[in-house]
Amino acid sequence: MKRKGNFYNEIHTLKNLNKAYLKVRKNKRYKKEVLELSFFLEENLFQLKDELEKETYEHGKYRVFVVEDSKKREIKAPQVRDRIVHHALYNLVYDTFVRTFYYNSYACIKGKGNHMATDDLRRKLKGRKDDYFLKADVSQYFKSVNRSFLFSLISKKIKDKQVLYLIEKILLSNEDGIPIGNLTSQLFANVYLNELDQFVKRTLKADCYFRYMDDFVLVLKTKKEVLGAKENIEYFLKGKLDLDLNEKATNVYPISAGISFLGYITYENYILHKRKTFSKMMKKVWGRSKKEVLDTAKAYLKKTRDYYFLREELKQTFT
Repeated sequence: MKRKGNFYNEIHTLKNLNKAYLKVRKNKRYKKEVLELSFFLEENLFQLKDELEKETYEHGKYRVFVVEDSKKREIKAPQVRDRIVHHALYNLVYDTFVRTFYYNSYACIKGKGNHMATDDLRRKLKGRKDDYFLKADVSQYFKSVNRSFLFSLISKKIKDKQVLYLIEKILLSNEDGIPIGNLTSQLFANVYLNELDQFVKRTLKADCYFRYMDDFVLVLKTKKEVLGAKENIEYFLKGKLDLDLNEKATNVYPISAGISFLGYITYENYILHKRKTFSKMMKKVWGRSKKEVLDTAKAYLKKTRDYYFLREELKQTFT
């Protein structure tokens, strides 16, 4: 694919910076930091434009905090002005990278997501009930990304040296890997693991492979084939990308056992939600009226076709 070049000036136009600002402000317009920047918006955008134009822009520090869902994650949130720069860059490079991605990659791609991933996986399992699957993820993925190699991958698609200089500043704003919390990290994380996607597709010749960020599923005819693919993937990840599989989350099972992926358990003909996923949803609606809980649960579980579990779980909840 032709490399994208000579577009740095498009990044720091007021039109693009304002578009980036509106995206940053969305659902956060009353946050203190956003209000402070918005109060002198024109002045702040002109200053940002000037810094980018003269290449004097310096990335600020991150606000670090921990969230806990399925596991603890350290989130590094950039300052508002830095988020504007991230969005301004993202607006211009997103299409360049996404059109090169493997089709069955679903994370942080417009029009896709976890529901589409599980639905596509279920359809692909038709007629494969006797096959085996590998379910795996990468250990400490975002922290383990080799930034030098990532930059070399980015350089294959971008030839504008000023844009590359800006990307390098963003990459080096964090002490190791790429931070969860950056919009650009989501894109660059997909750029990095697209190498794995292409390896599985072109070298292993797998026709049933799905990835959502660093979680992935691979289906093959026999257990022996899956174990061989696992060994090849481990070798590729370590040798090419300097990554390791998370052994605790790496499993090989027959399709009949159901594939636990993205909060659901996917079978050949239907999809069930995991009990933990349902419990999280119930916690969010706890304290509301019985009717609200029932309506929310029913709408949620309609996607999973698991009406039996809905009936039994709610029977226990309200008795």
